[in-house]
Amino acid sequence: MEKKCSAVVIGVGPEQGLGATLASYFATKGLHVYIAGRSEDKLQRVVEKIRQKGGSATAVIADATVERDVAHLFKIAQLDGYSLDIAAYNVDSNIPSPLLETDAKTFTTLWQQNCLGAFYFGKEAIHAMKDRQKGTVIFTGATASLRAKPPFTAFASAKAGLRALAQGMAREFSPQGIHVIHAVIDGVIDGERARNQFPDYVKAKGQDGLLQLDAIAETYWAMHNQHPSAWTHELDLRPFKEPF
Repeated sequence: MEKKCSAVVIGVGPEQGLGATLASYFATKGLHVYIAGRSEDKLQRVVEKIRQKGGSATAVIADATVERDVAHLFKIAQLDGYSLDIAAYNVDSNIPSPLLETDAKTFTTLWQQNCLGAFYFGKEAIHAMKDRQKGTVIFTGATASLRAKPPFTAFASAKAGLRALAQGMAREFSPQGIHVIHAVIDGVIDGERARNQFPDYVKAKGQDGLLQLDAIAETYWAMHNQHPSAWTHELDLRPFKEPF
């Protein structure tokens, strides 16, 4: 009998955020979810919410930019004996900065969080999935993955690197049964961060002007369940009101 399956989601912050929503959604589908982030308090609140709904989850403190933290996260997941079914990289750090005001530290930090951490995470996920020749690795991208626009040039360069990483992994590991996905979030997510940081913008977008958290999670799950003869590698998600 096959082992019970699990999911690993890194970049879990507030309860009303994409990382927490993905973890909660995967848990409702019967997966044991390992959630990782830098804030123990936030992680524990998400775990408690998942358990209240009848799911199971484990919180792991991890900084995606620290290789040993990412390795430790996957080690814990493997020691528990679950088969890894989904790994989602949801770290999305952005710092608006005009190019001439962008220092090397800012540029490097954005690259580490959006690209280097994804490399660490993707490598560990593939190691965990390759023996079964089965599993889904999802990287959450952004509009900036496809085009750069000031004052987000540094952010865009990092997100473009993430896209290239995902594409290379898909070409290398799809023949081995591992589904690698790059999901472009082209719009603003209706979550705690947006509502706290730019409430006027959120209000201006109006009804159906923001991406809904559960709707994104449903799409990620649908891609995970695709037949291998018709896999999606890259897709973009945006509200129907959003211009493109």
